Amino acid sequence: MVDRIGLDVQAPPAKHFLLESMSLLRRNRLATMGAVIIVLLCFLAISGSKLSPYDPIAIDIQSRLQPPDWQHPFGTDDFGRDVLSRVLDGASISLQVGGIAVSISMIAGTLLGAISGYYGGWLDEVIMRVMDVLFAFPAILLAIAILAALGPGIGNAMIAIGVVYTPIFARITRASVLTVREEVFIEAARSIGSNDRRILIRHILPNVLAPIIVETTVSLAFAILAEAALSFLGLGTQPPEPSWGRMLSESRSYIQNAPWLGIFPGLAIMFTVMGFNFLGDGLRDALDPRMKQVLEPGHRG
Repeated sequence: MVDRIGLDVQAPPAKHFLLESMSLLRRNRLATMGAVIIVLLCFLAISGSKLSPYDPIAIDIQSRLQPPDWQHPFGTDDFGRDVLSRVLDGASISLQVGGIAVSISMIAGTLLGAISGYYGGWLDEVIMRVMDVLFAFPAILLAIAILAALGPGIGNAMIAIGVVYTPIFARITRASVLTVREEVFIEAARSIGSNDRRILIRHILPNVLAPIIVETTVSLAFAILAEAALSFLGLGTQPPEPSWGRMLSESRSYIQNAPWLGIFPGLAIMFTVMGFNFLGDGLRDALDPRMKQVLEPGHRG
C-alpha cells in the first residue's frame, strides 16, 4: 500500500516468498512424509469413532487380554476393551489436547513477545524476566506443579501445557520483532502517523510469522508427548476415556504377558511426534532464507 505522499508503508509482497517456500517444502521428502502422517492423524481424529470396530470403553471380561487376531487386530486389554478402538479414539484426544494447548501458548507467547520486543524498556524487562522464571523449570515438572494446584483432568492439562510452552513463543517472537521494528517500512508507517496497534498488527506480526509457524509445528509434537506423560502419571486424561499415555500406564503390569497393550499406543505416539518433527524441520528449511541458498538446485555452497 502507498499512502498519499508516496511512502511505501508495507513490507515487500510475500507471494513470491511463499511460492518458493512451498516449492522447497514439496521437494523435502521428510517434510512430505511428516505432512502425510499428520493428515492421516487428523483424519483418524475426526473419523475415529466411525472407524472404530468397537466401543472404546465397552467392557467385555470374557475377551480380556486376547492377543491380536482378525477379530481384534490390536488385541484387547485387561477389561476386554478393543485396543484398536482405544488407539483410534486416543488420536482425537491427543490432537485436541496438543492443538488447544499450543494455541494457548502461541497466542499468549506471541502477544507478550510482540509487546516486549516493540516497546522495550521496563515493560520488556518485566515480561521477559517472568518468562525466564517459567523457562527455568523443566517443562514436565512445571506442568505437574500447575496440575497439583488446579487438579487432574484433561482441561487443566491443556492449561498447564499451554503455560509451559508460552515462554518459548515469547522469546522467539521478541527476537524477531527486535529485528523487524528497525526496518524502513516501519519507520515509514510511523512517519505518516500510524499508531502502535496498527504497526504491530498490520506490519510487524505478518513479518515474524515464519519462526512462529515452525515453532508451532514442533511444539505440537512436544505437547502431545507432554499430554502422554501427564496421562501416564494419572494427571491428564482420566479413565475410562482412552489416552495413549494412559494406555501405556495401564500396560505396565502386563508388559511380559500382553506386550501389545503398550506396543500399539507407543507406536502411535512415536509416529505422531515423528510426523510433526519432520514437518517442522521442513518448514524451517523452507522458510529460512539462509537455508534456501543451500537447498536451491545447483547451489555449490
